[in-house]
Amino acid sequence: MSLSTLPSQDAGSARVTAPVLDVVVPVHNEEIDLEPCVRRLHAYLAEHFPYRFRITIADNASADRTAALAQRLAAEIGEVEAVRLTRKGRGRALSHVWTHSDAAVLAYMDVDLSTELGALLPLVAPLISGHSDLAIGSRLARGSRVVRGAKREFISRSYNLILRTTVAARFSDAQCGFKAIRSVVARRLLPMVEDTGWFFDTEMLVLAERAGLRIHEVPVDWVDDPDSRVDIVATAIADLRGIVRITRALSTGRLPLAALREQFGRNPLPVDGVPSGLTGQLIRFAGVGVASTLAYLVLYALLRAGGGPQAANLLALLVTAVANTAVNRRLTFGVRGDDGALRQQAQGLVVFGIGLALTSGSLALLGPGSSRPVELAVLVLANLVATAVRFLLMRVWVFRERA
Repeated sequence: MSLSTLPSQDAGSARVTAPVLDVVVPVHNEEIDLEPCVRRLHAYLAEHFPYRFRITIADNASADRTAALAQRLAAEIGEVEAVRLTRKGRGRALSHVWTHSDAAVLAYMDVDLSTELGALLPLVAPLISGHSDLAIGSRLARGSRVVRGAKREFISRSYNLILRTTVAARFSDAQCGFKAIRSVVARRLLPMVEDTGWFFDTEMLVLAERAGLRIHEVPVDWVDDPDSRVDIVATAIADLRGIVRITRALSTGRLPLAALREQFGRNPLPVDGVPSGLTGQLIRFAGVGVASTLAYLVLYALLRAGGGPQAANLLALLVTAVANTAVNRRLTFGVRGDDGALRQQAQGLVVFGIGLALTSGSLALLGPGSSRPVELAVLVLANLVATAVRFLLMRVWVFRERA
């Protein structure tokens, strides 16, 4: 159950006076920091932000005077609204306000104002212009200036390293409490975000990145709040559980990210001079094949220096085959999202097995006394045959639906 003073998105009069920016300040038992934060933020926006704005205090189940202070500030300052939710959770509060707001750009920042306000305009400018879909403040980007203890620094960097290795995240800082999103993107993306707590930000960013949305990063000046009441251990455990859950969801393809890509036009644009259909696929496949063959030969030469030809051939072909399937899936056959990715990789390994049989058979025919140049020449010819077979099988079997 929640009480909200936000205007309805369907109200015609609200459309006329809708703000460009809605900055949400999620709070829970913040009676000390709330008023100074809101007044400082309002003064900054009134002086520096050239469009209509709103500050929304999102109180999620505070048990102190936070809710009463929020209502008083909303009554006193015209650009301030107050929302009261009876259930706790920062993600729940943000999702509720963002999905009900009539502003074009939605942002949030922590009540302690650890992030310098001077980064707010660079954060939202690419979203107002339509250049980007989401924007995040990054304490790990080049140019950031951060003051915090070694423990928090280690935890933050370790967390982002885990995200990079588990879900291949490319954004640099998932946990900074300073983010923004275009409202049209939020209405389509947030229904897919399940977490209602601290993992909300990370899940939103991972899904946005997988959907091909453009994420803008802003280096920030950030000073750690020594009085922060966040339970680091409990939050870390919850985050790790969230990573496991979202990794499972991405691997099974149950999220409609491909459809989201299509809605926002994030599929690749046509390239002048590269025809579509079979001819275009052949050209793109050939380019990927050349790169794969070069990578294969380099790997084979490196591995051959420390082992036999069959083992070197197996490892080099396996590594390049996995990469080849992934790149051809995206570039050659235009398959987007994660739906069926595991199945297609498994089928790609079957195709790899056929290529392995061709190349290994060629090596077996040469015999043990052949020179290295002869080995490489035979392998190049065998790989050309294997490449032709791979394209045919990928087109008529692995990626048949999209071909």
